[in-house]
Amino acid sequence: MAVLRNLLGYLRRSKNKSEDFLLSAEGTPRYVAIIMDGNGRWASHRHLPVIAGHREGAKTLKRTIKSSRRAGVLELTVYAFSTENWQRPAAEVNDLMKMFAELIDREVPELHEQNVRVRFIGRRAELSEALLEKIEWAEQLTDKNEAMTLFVAFNYGGRAEIEDAMKAAAGNGVAGGEIDVQKYLYAPEMHDPELLIRTSGEQRVSNFLLWQCAYCELVFLDKLWPEFSEEDLLSAFAEYGRRQRRFGAR
Repeated sequence: MAVLRNLLGYLRRSKNKSEDFLLSAEGTPRYVAIIMDGNGRWASHRHLPVIAGHREGAKTLKRTIKSSRRAGVLELTVYAFSTENWQRPAAEVNDLMKMFAELIDREVPELHEQNVRVRFIGRRAELSEALLEKIEWAEQLTDKNEAMTLFVAFNYGGRAEIEDAMKAAAGNGVAGGEIDVQKYLYAPEMHDPELLIRTSGEQRVSNFLLWQCAYCELVFLDKLWPEFSEEDLLSAFAEYGRRQRRFGAR
């Protein structure tokens, strides 16, 4: 509980301070991944269209990025759209693609001002040329930023990533026993997440970062993603701080 008290105390003390201030708290994970689940259910409970839930979820993500940056997180990876999400109704997928394009245009300049590097991971061949251009623009604009890296898993699947890594290695003539898998992943520079948070009450990883999360700590929350707050984030960090990570050792 000491970690949580320290984190909450920081929030009370820093309300009027610059958001550039970074918290340095013992037990705070540096590398965090989030499965942002529950947007559709949030909308359904309020008799709203599904896209309304996704838009509310985008607001939650913006708050979470700021909170993570203030807490000293160096890398935040979020599951935005999976390789399986194409199976959703066409109207929902189309709305999502339009929303993603709007969010890149609106939010990336602000992230750039906050010194956040934006990097997209996932298969790009299925994306429209217009959306792909926006993704590449966002990555180029923020490439030199250093405060935090935001990895956006978009058209992403953990199995697809490993499969693509094997194909890339084979294409380079690398024999099976000699493959450095990390080298061929979508973002070789990504550190393995120390903490994976999933909202909505579901308790599974859903094909997310299967290679990278081999030893990450898992925290599952009952709240739907649009309801996720800074206090929930810090509570998850506190739970992480109570864990003992052994990586297979005693």
